[in-house]
Amino acid sequence: MCLIVFAWRPGHALPLVVAANRDEFYARPTQALAAWTDAPGVYAGRDLEAGGTWLGVGPQGRFAALTNIRDPGQALGPRSRGELVAAYLQGELGVEAYLDQVASRSGQYAGFNLLVGDSRQLGYVHARDAAPRLLEAGVYGLSNARLDTPWPKLVKARSGLEGLLATADPQRLLALLADTEPAPEGELPETGVGLATEKLLSSVFIASQNYGTRASTVLMVDDHGRRRLVERSFGPFGGHLGEVDLLL
Repeated sequence: MCLIVFAWRPGHALPLVVAANRDEFYARPTQALAAWTDAPGVYAGRDLEAGGTWLGVGPQGRFAALTNIRDPGQALGPRSRGELVAAYLQGELGVEAYLDQVASRSGQYAGFNLLVGDSRQLGYVHARDAAPRLLEAGVYGLSNARLDTPWPKLVKARSGLEGLLATADPQRLLALLADTEPAPEGELPETGVGLATEKLLSSVFIASQNYGTRASTVLMVDDHGRRRLVERSFGPFGGHLGEVDLLL
């Protein structure tokens, strides 16, 4: 998952609204959003190479999502980052206890950002920070750096989400996630991957021959705990592969 914008508004009619793009190599085998037959109550896509996931929901109002940290010089950890999302969705630890546990063993993974929440709390941990934190009400963006690092696509998508909250609708949020316009060269971050790659990765929706946005996902949770989860899947050059729409 490489871009997540979300509104956390406890007490609102829609306390949680999430719009997210998962970017990955097209060759990596993936199962689209579905119920996990081996984990009752969990709904998520699945990385068929390592078994984890990038975003999903679970019992008791659980939600979790992950992005990687972009750093070509980082060491690869011995464990898959996708298990961090899957373990929370399948587990029973509360938000704070789970994030504390993850922070204590973050060195086992390559760099990551992790969001986990339930009906009462939403928390965040960055792999290189000493302590997690609970999030106050607000609208946030998370890409491949720390929370709200102002990369152009994050700023654009977060602003777009703010403009849609009054009339939040999955199809409008999916359209927000489909923006393929790259950022101007003068606004690109410098993350060590070279100018051509920085430009490719600078759009909200990434499309190329080998790497790009594999899934666009919208989650809307209402104040009764009802959840709507919509995901579109894509192949090379952004070819549409299908859509799943779940009411939970």
